Amino acid sequence: MNKVILAHFALFALNAIYGANHLLAKGVTPDYLGPNGFILLRGGITTVLFLIIFFGFIREKVDKKDLPRLAITGLFGVCLNQLFFFNGLALTSPMNVGIIMTSTPILVVILSYFILKEKITKLKALGVFVGAIGAIALTTIGQEPEFDSPLGDLYIFINALSFGLYLVLVKPLMSKYKPLTVITYNFIFGFIFIMMYPPVWTEVAVAEFNIFPIDVWLKTAYIIIGATFFTYLLNTFALKHVTPSVSGSYIYTQPVLVMFFTFLFAYIGWTENFIGAISLEKILFMLMIFAGVFMISRSSYRERKLKMKNEK
Repeated sequence: MNKVILAHFALFALNAIYGANHLLAKGVTPDYLGPNGFILLRGGITTVLFLIIFFGFIREKVDKKDLPRLAITGLFGVCLNQLFFFNGLALTSPMNVGIIMTSTPILVVILSYFILKEKITKLKALGVFVGAIGAIALTTIGQEPEFDSPLGDLYIFINALSFGLYLVLVKPLMSKYKPLTVITYNFIFGFIFIMMYPPVWTEVAVAEFNIFPIDVWLKTAYIIIGATFFTYLLNTFALKHVTPSVSGSYIYTQPVLVMFFTFLFAYIGWTENFIGAISLEKILFMLMIFAGVFMISRSSYRERKLKMKNEK
């Protein structure tokens, strides 16, 4: 029971880390280091950290036949996911990032239908519809021109789509291997793909690291170690003690936490003031996405309950 409680704390903590990350990253990129260059730095350091953990504690062998799938999940779950996230964040408001990211469960349902041939119930279909309307409305009529960018919102949506595709494709691998084994291989392949994208090297080459203030270095360390490495470890621990649906439900907290950190960081002067990016319209569209995800989660819960009943 204590470990279950700790798992819930871990899930809340990692979502709080993500919520703060959306704001703190704006203080680093693009002003000091371009988003593509930041991905090279982030991907390289995180890959090394996972390799240390893997060779120090795991050392699980992987079948050669699974390497192509690990490469594909590395492409979508690390490379494209991170590139579109940071390029989107550089353009749009952290508030929009937090809201759009909640559409991931909706995208997983749609992708699972086409790739895994999982059925979509009426309640799931309604959830997808309501959530999609909320997401579309947010990125069209819910724009705050001073803070938001349609192109940036599109990049964040592609990031969510890429991560949703990763979650669908990685399912068989997570069932076969230890999560840290899969994550390590994902980062290895993902980092290889990142290095093949020329702008990452260009932006690192032009960055003036010698003039970075101490607060920029601290934010960079937080984003790389806290919002990447530790969040993966926290999620891995949580998934050992709670179901994936419980883990996924914590995505509801991200926009709320982004709002909280928006006010907090603006008050103490840690970030720019993004309070103007929060509007009543955005909160309404956020609630629509929440409602859609709730319907999907509720339908999934009913399906699992019925399956357990039939198995008995």
